[in-house]
Amino acid sequence: MCSSLQAGSTWALWAAAGPGSQEQAARLKKLQEQDRQQKAEFRKRMEKEVSDFIQDSGQVKKKFQPMNKIERSILHDVVEVAGLTSFSFGEDDECRYVMIFKKEFAPSDEELDSYRRGEEWDPQKAEEKRKLKELAQQQEEEAAQQGPVVVSPASDYKDKYSHLIGKGAAKDAAHMLQANKTYGCVPVANKRDTRSIEEAMNEIRAKKRLRQSGEELPPTS
Repeated sequence: MCSSLQAGSTWALWAAAGPGSQEQAARLKKLQEQDRQQKAEFRKRMEKEVSDFIQDSGQVKKKFQPMNKIERSILHDVVEVAGLTSFSFGEDDECRYVMIFKKEFAPSDEELDSYRRGEEWDPQKAEEKRKLKELAQQQEEEAAQQGPVVVSPASDYKDKYSHLIGKGAAKDAAHMLQANKTYGCVPVANKRDTRSIEEAMNEIRAKKRLRQSGEELPPTS
């Protein structure tokens, strides 16, 4: 257990008293009185700690030792009456702890998330992270307003070679340059075969016979 204050119900106190109606009732009454006294003493101790915390101008938050559910409930009530803010943190229900804050120094959502993860809160690192996030958002907004980036060449080719051909010649050459559409073209007349199929076949047979006989081929028309 993380605390000396027990969180038993009336039934638990009754069972602890043992058998016997009168004797049991007396024990139960005694246990209830002890329970009330423990709670009252605990509340008084918490009121003193909370009061000291309020009077200490150098403290803006305070972390208490782990407590059980009843103790945390008492402390939260004391803090609320004092006009402060309190939160419980921790995974294990029996070992959860309470942190209290002065109203003017109430924790941010980021700070609370840090405590929930079991981490210490570092205001300086949090501020640096916040500034970096704002800077990135600002850059994204500026980029969206500027639109797409147009990439231009570092220099113009006419300026690059003007010392060789002169600025006027480079400009005129750029305007006068045209593609030679006839480059690589063959006249249609040179492509057309005017012979008939019969003439072409006869010529092929004649060449074949000459190759077989070893005679010289006659010139073709």
